[in-house]
Amino acid sequence: MSLNKKPWKVLLVSLVAAVSFSMLAACSNNSGDDTAVATYNGGTITAKEFDLDTRVMKFLSPQQAQYLEIDMFKESILKQEVAFEYLAGQATDEAKKAAEKEVDTQIETIKSSLGDSYKSSLKEQDLSESDLRSYMQRVLTVYQDMLLKVTDEQVKTEYEAIKADFTVATLRHVLVGLTDGDGKERTDADALKRANEAKAKLDGGADFAAVAKEYSDDTSTKDTGGLYKDTLLSKYVEEFKAAAQTLPLNTISDPVKSSYGYHVIKVEARKETTFDKLTAEQLETVKSSAASASLESFLEKDLDSLKIEINLPKSTAAADEPGTAATATPAPADATAAPADATTAPAATEAAK
Repeated sequence: MSLNKKPWKVLLVSLVAAVSFSMLAACSNNSGDDTAVATYNGGTITAKEFDLDTRVMKFLSPQQAQYLEIDMFKESILKQEVAFEYLAGQATDEAKKAAEKEVDTQIETIKSSLGDSYKSSLKEQDLSESDLRSYMQRVLTVYQDMLLKVTDEQVKTEYEAIKADFTVATLRHVLVGLTDGDGKERTDADALKRANEAKAKLDGGADFAAVAKEYSDDTSTKDTGGLYKDTLLSKYVEEFKAAAQTLPLNTISDPVKSSYGYHVIKVEARKETTFDKLTAEQLETVKSSAASASLESFLEKDLDSLKIEINLPKSTAAADEPGTAATATPAPADATAAPADATTAPAATEAAK
């Protein structure tokens, strides 16, 4: 998936990675409160229910707790909880049964991942395994229902939208980061100037490996000529992926800006996987992406039809500066060409593929 563009959009990726979208829900101080914090056509969500879901989400994604007190997200996340509750109620029996099986798989994966800390982590959030199962059943029921409704035509359309993800390329790049190798911050202007210097040398015929060694802040490739060999473009952040998909072969790009800094790229080989050549696993990925798109469409176009009314208390703690939660988790110091999975959007509901 790409870097978050709208942090309130639902990204159906992997529940094991973290069900973090709804995790941003407000944290109630009264877990027994039956006051309705949301009402909609056909139902309500109480403070008690909201609090329970929040604790489940904190268990699944504790690293996102810093966003819990940001008022600007609470209403959006609560509305999405309404959406999941509503859509789960509309789901077919087939979807519910499929979700039950998937819940078992996910629970076992979580247990394996957490090991001996599984029970203590549940206890820390005052949860039982039944609470966890109930939450996952709802989310996965919605996902399975969307998945079962995806048509062959939707799959083909979605492939056209994301076909760059199935393109394999061999490329080289020089990354001029907004932080240098010694941890010193650069201004955007300084980073761009340095990237243009690297490009000028490459345009003048300099050896790419030598330029990468001198200029690149990508510690994983600067000593190997900036090379990424036979790599799926889906591994890169959106800006880098788009450039690598469209740049003429064996030409030097202008500096391409991403969240990591500026990249100067040279694509040496590129092979697109046509729809008829997709593997069964890749087809499932496309189908999953189409299901995600269907859910996003519901949230963007149909959610208002539920006539949701929100009654959330304001946070007692001070929220971060406006816009803080919309930024991606900072990249590690040795960030490379910015694999898309290296950055976790602070707000994303994720359901298992």
